[in-house]
Amino acid sequence: MIDKFFKKISNHTTEKISAAALIISIASFLSFLLGLLRDRLLTATFGAGNTLDVYYTAFRIPDFVAMVLMLGAISVAVIPIFTQNLVKDKEKAFYYFANILNLFLVSLIIVCAVLFIFTPQLISLIAPGFSAEKKETTILLTRIMFLSPILMGLSNMISAILMVFKRFLITSVSPILYNLGSIIGIVFFVPKMGIHGLAWGIVLGAIMHLLVQIPALFKIGFKFKPIFNFLDKDFLLTLELTVPRAIGLTATQINLIIVTAIGSTLVAGSVSVFSLANDLSAPIIGLIAIPFATAVFPALSLAISKNDEKDFLEKFNSSLRQILFLIIPASGLCFILRAHLVRIVFGAGAFDWTATKLTAACFGVFMFSLFAQGLIYLVSKAFYAMKNTWIPATVSIISIAVLPLLAYTFVHYLSFPNAFSDFISLALKIDRVKNMAVIGLPLAVSIDAIVQITLLMIFFRLKNKGFHFRNLFVFFCKVLSATIIATFATYGIRQIFGGFLGSETLLVLFFQTAIVGILGLLMYLLIALIMKIEEVKHLRAYIISQTGTLLNGRK
Repeated sequence: MIDKFFKKISNHTTEKISAAALIISIASFLSFLLGLLRDRLLTATFGAGNTLDVYYTAFRIPDFVAMVLMLGAISVAVIPIFTQNLVKDKEKAFYYFANILNLFLVSLIIVCAVLFIFTPQLISLIAPGFSAEKKETTILLTRIMFLSPILMGLSNMISAILMVFKRFLITSVSPILYNLGSIIGIVFFVPKMGIHGLAWGIVLGAIMHLLVQIPALFKIGFKFKPIFNFLDKDFLLTLELTVPRAIGLTATQINLIIVTAIGSTLVAGSVSVFSLANDLSAPIIGLIAIPFATAVFPALSLAISKNDEKDFLEKFNSSLRQILFLIIPASGLCFILRAHLVRIVFGAGAFDWTATKLTAACFGVFMFSLFAQGLIYLVSKAFYAMKNTWIPATVSIISIAVLPLLAYTFVHYLSFPNAFSDFISLALKIDRVKNMAVIGLPLAVSIDAIVQITLLMIFFRLKNKGFHFRNLFVFFCKVLSATIIATFATYGIRQIFGGFLGSETLLVLFFQTAIVGILGLLMYLLIALIMKIEEVKHLRAYIISQTGTLLNGRK
């Protein structure tokens, strides 16, 4: 039965863009839910302490390899070049893919092998505050996890090609299986292997991510061939397009490593608290900003290819407004409900009240920059459509200079009583605790994201004279005003529900959070309607169209 099921989804094609977007959104949501379940199991089992610090730190270098070497190439080079060849000759397209797959796979294996050898030195660099015992464990986990970028690199390349052939369903299932592998590691491997089971769970997830897609790859007519042509013009073009994107991704990953390094010098559990808060904020960006940026990218590219600046700016402005319209109120509501959300997702077992308060505070800080983090995806895609990958890369490099300075400064001033730390404590309603300095990490990341989007928007304006800040500023102020009003109303509703229901049990807490969140969202939409924000109507039309697709769409 399972084999039949996977054969069916391997052969499933999705012709309509709206149906494909709906499949991706639903699968992303399920994947995010599994990711949050994984984090809840982690915190319930280990708490925010030494073990999770080791686990999250061990992720950094393998994740760095996967992001820089593979995802950069896929996002800006492989899909466009493969598609261009496919239009002319299917065999030529498959030749290019076989060559690029083999060359990148060999490159990944060599890079991971070298890093495997120098893992002790790398861990000492990115986790200078770890004890000798924590470093040894981190080294072992990191070396096991080096299998993951090799497997995931190969799998993500396959995903890209399957999407060209409209196999969206099978590619959407893969991330779900990846998170499922992590959960299996926690539930079944950890009791037998200890913390090493976490790393082998990641490897299992990567294997499942890859294996489920291979039958679909063969179905579209691809055959593996031992091609290693370094001089192929399409391979050289791939490298040319990939380098700037890889530099930008390197900068982003270096920032995460810097944050990890600083966190390792703080109280045990600091890296875990930061990572958990970051993980909790990621689904909001993943469900709002990334789908819009991904969906509009082909249309932006087409407008540029036609030299139609008006159409380009109209589509860009529309997507930008829709992201702001959704992500700003989502940030406001999540800020008000930050402690509730952290308790629901992580508040179990060994995850104590101090860890809950710190994670909620870090999550709340992230909410202030969520709009910037979301828009970075869209504006970067706009530059890629303009065939300009160097501006996003340059801005990312600038952030490397900004983030460490901010992080060290905030961590320092939050480590002892002063006017600044008192203000942060009051604003986040968190009593001074032993590890309050960790809040400086998300604060630095948030300000850095705002700096990045500001620079990107300035460069975008310089490249597009028809783009005007005034209209965007007016819209931003209207959305922000509606959000502030709705947030205060939501706070009042939360206090009323908390007084009546309390929040002692998980079920009551979940019910309270869901009701308050829904009422807050409805309040925001009503205020936006009164303020005549056009995106309310667009949202209504989108919901109706997607509902129709779900019920009647042709598969």
